[in-house]
Amino acid sequence: MGEIVMPRLSDTMEEGTILRWLKADGEQVARGEELIEIETDKATMIYESDQAGALQIVADAGATLAVGEVIARVGVTAGDSDEGPASGGPASERARAQTPVASSTLERVAASQEQPNGADAAAGERIKASPLARRIAGESGIDLRGLTGSGPGGRIVKADVLAPAADSPSAAAPGAARAEAAAAPARAGAAPQPGTDAQSATTAKGETTTVELSRTQQTIARRMAESKATIPEFTLLIDVDMEECVRLRVELKQISRSDTDKAPTYNDMVVKAAALALREHPTANGSYRDGRLQLHSRVNVGVAVAAENALVVPTVFDADEKSLGEIARETHTLADRVRAGTITPPELGGGTFTVSNLGMYGVRSFTAIINPPQAGILSVGALSPRAVVREGQVAARNTLTLTLACDHRILYGAEAAEFLARIRELLERPSALTL
Repeated sequence: MGEIVMPRLSDTMEEGTILRWLKADGEQVARGEELIEIETDKATMIYESDQAGALQIVADAGATLAVGEVIARVGVTAGDSDEGPASGGPASERARAQTPVASSTLERVAASQEQPNGADAAAGERIKASPLARRIAGESGIDLRGLTGSGPGGRIVKADVLAPAADSPSAAAPGAARAEAAAAPARAGAAPQPGTDAQSATTAKGETTTVELSRTQQTIARRMAESKATIPEFTLLIDVDMEECVRLRVELKQISRSDTDKAPTYNDMVVKAAALALREHPTANGSYRDGRLQLHSRVNVGVAVAAENALVVPTVFDADEKSLGEIARETHTLADRVRAGTITPPELGGGTFTVSNLGMYGVRSFTAIINPPQAGILSVGALSPRAVVREGQVAARNTLTLTLACDHRILYGAEAAEFLARIRELLERPSALTL
C-alpha cells in the first residue's frame, strides 16, 4: 500500500485545495493516469498518479491540505482500511459532481508548517492549524490552544476559528443566525467557495452583502500591500515618439499571412525594447532579497494580463534573445491560456521584470505597483496623436507615455533614467527590434 501526498506543484506552493477527484473511491488507478484536480497557489492543475492499484481516498474534495499531507492511498481494495475521507462520508460521488471553484491563482500561501504555540509548545506538542486559521486567530486574539480542529487529522481550519466568535454574545446581532448557517458547512469540512457570503446586514447604506475573495484576489491584495509597505519606490515618466513603430507595424501587418502569424502589437515592441535594455542594464533586471542584490543571467519579462476578477502575469522567458515575432506569438498564446484558465505555474514564475499596459482602455499614463522582489515595473499608456514641436514647428505625432516604477534599494535615479531612455531610443528607432 502506497501513500499519495499533496504534491508541491510550484516553487512557492505550501498547501493545495482538492477541487475534484477524477477517479472514484475503490477504482483501479494506473500509473500516469489523471487522478486529481488541485488548486495551487498559482493555478489549477491536474495531478497524475505515480502509483498503480485500487484507490482509497483520504481527503475529500474541498479539503485544503499542506504539501506532504496524505490525500489518498493506492494499492488496497475498498474496505481494507477503516480510515475514510478526511471530511467524512463517501468521496467518489461528491468528487465527480464537484465544480472547480477557480481557474487560476497567484497566491503565495503563508508557510503551513505546524508551529509551536504557547504552553503546548513548551510541553513539546504542536498545534496543527492552516495558515489562514493562524492568521485569523492572530488578528482576532484567539488562542488556538482552546480550539478543536475539524480538518484532516484534527487540523484547525478557518471555520474552527470563526465558530467561537459566532457563539459569543456579541454575535447575537441581526444576521448572526445567517452567519452561523453559512459557517456550518465549513465546520463540517466543506470548502468555502469564492463568491457571495450568506452574511448580509441592513444598515444606513442599505443591505450590505459580504463577498469572499478568491485565492487570486487574496494574493493580489496581500502582495500589493506588501509591496507598498516595504518598497521605497520612485517613478519616472517619459514620452516616446512612436511614429516609426507605427510604420513598422503597418509593414508587418501587410506581410502577416495567417491568424497564427499575427503582426506584433505595440506592447510586444515595448516588451522587446525593455528586454534589450535590461540586458544592457543588469541592475534593472535584479532583485532585492534579504539585504542583498541578486543579478539574474536570464531576462524574463512578465506581461500583465487581465483575467476575470484578477490580474495574472505570465512570463516571456529569455525575451532579449527572442525575435519580435516570437514574442508576439508567445504573448498572444499566454494571454489566451490565462483567459481560458489553462495557464500553468511554471509559465507564471521566473519573471525578472514586468510590463503592464492599460493603453487599450485610453489611459494616458499610470503607475503600476512593483511585483516584489523585482527592481521595477514598466507601465504603458495609450498611443495617440499629440501636438509636439519638431524643428520649430508644431506637428501631430503618435506618442505614448512610459512610466517606470523603481525600487530605490536596487535602482538609483540616474541609472533608472538611463535605462528608461534606452527603451525610448529603441522604440524611436525600432529597426533594432527586428534583428
